[in-house]
Formats: sequence, C-alpha cells, structure tokens
Amino acid sequence: MAGSPNAPVRVGVLALQGDFREHLAVLRTLGADAIPVRRPEELTDIGGLVIPGGESSVMDKLSRAFGLAEPLKRAIADGMPVYGTCAGLIMLADTVIDAIRGQESLGGLDVSVRRNAFGSQLDSFETDLDIPAVGAEPMHAVFIRAPIVETLGEKATALASLDDGRIVAVEQGNLIGTSFHPEVTNDLRFHEYFLRKVRDAAR
Repeated sequence: MAGSPNAPVRVGVLALQGDFREHLAVLRTLGADAIPVRRPEELTDIGGLVIPGGESSVMDKLSRAFGLAEPLKRAIADGMPVYGTCAGLIMLADTVIDAIRGQESLGGLDVSVRRNAFGSQLDSFETDLDIPAVGAEPMHAVFIRAPIVETLGEKATALASLDDGRIVAVEQGNLIGTSFHPEVTNDLRFHEYFLRKVRDAAR
C-alpha cells in the first residue's frame, strides 16, 4: 500500500442505513477495495471509512445497538480517515444543534451542524460550488434534506460555501464532511480526495 500512490486500498462504508450502496459503487469504480461495515471487528480491516447519507438519528441508534459507536469514536480519535456525507456530516460533528431527544454523534469535527437545515425532501436542490481543494472546475452538488454547518471551530477548515456564505463542506485533519451527496453525481473528486487521505495515512 505504501509502495505506490495508486495501490488499492481497503476502505469501508458504514452500512447500517442510508445510501451506502452508492458509495461502495463509487469507491470500487475508483479502484478501492470497498466493503460494507456493520460489525466492530470489520473496522480493523480497513484504512478509511465513509459514513453515508440517510437518517442521522436512526444511524446513531443502530451504531450503538450494533456496538459500533465506541469503536468508531476510537478509530476517529486514532486518526482513521473518515468522510461523512449529509447524515454522515451530522454523525461527525461535535455538536448537533437540533438533535432529537437522546441523539448522539460520533464527533471529531470541530463544528456545530443543524439537521434538515433546508427543509423537507421537497426542498432539495442542486447548485454548482467552487471547491479549490478538489480542483479548479466547479462541482455540481446535490442537496437532499441537507444539514448546514452553523459554527466552524478553530480546528476545522471550510472547503465550500453557498453564495450566501453558509458552509457546506469542511475538513479537519483526516476527517471530511459535506452537506451534499457527491455519490449521486458523476463527479468523483471528493471520493478521490478521501482516498488520497487514506493512502497518506497508510504510509
């Protein structure tokens, strides 16, 4: 893995709920050995993890029920590269402003997020974003019941914002979070960006 920048890497996609199949397909298209993760022991076999979109409160409950929450928190603290999209961003946020009663996050990203910040699924929308970290060309972004980053802590960096200044992509060390869903478009640059982090961490 360390010998070649393009060597295959094994990465996981949290497969408790949500659109994990789409992420698995994208990662495999990019040459990664991508596997669904549902059990704590599967975390030891991967070099990075994607937390997909879905329903963050359900994902939280299932991660605790399956005994994954604490091992995930340890993996994040130990520096495993993790990319969270939509609900995955909520799971990675240190603070969830409008969490339902009893909802927890894994944490790791020094941000506060608001769930369903744009309204219901009927209020989903698409737009083009400038994201220099992944390339010069604008990225077409799809927002579906998306969260928003309301507060950016000192440790985190904004990667993309809407025209009104609201932050929709962040990074902190080996952690990435986006409000939108790159896995449903043909633009794979965020997944490529994540895989570079996985390869760098493996070295």
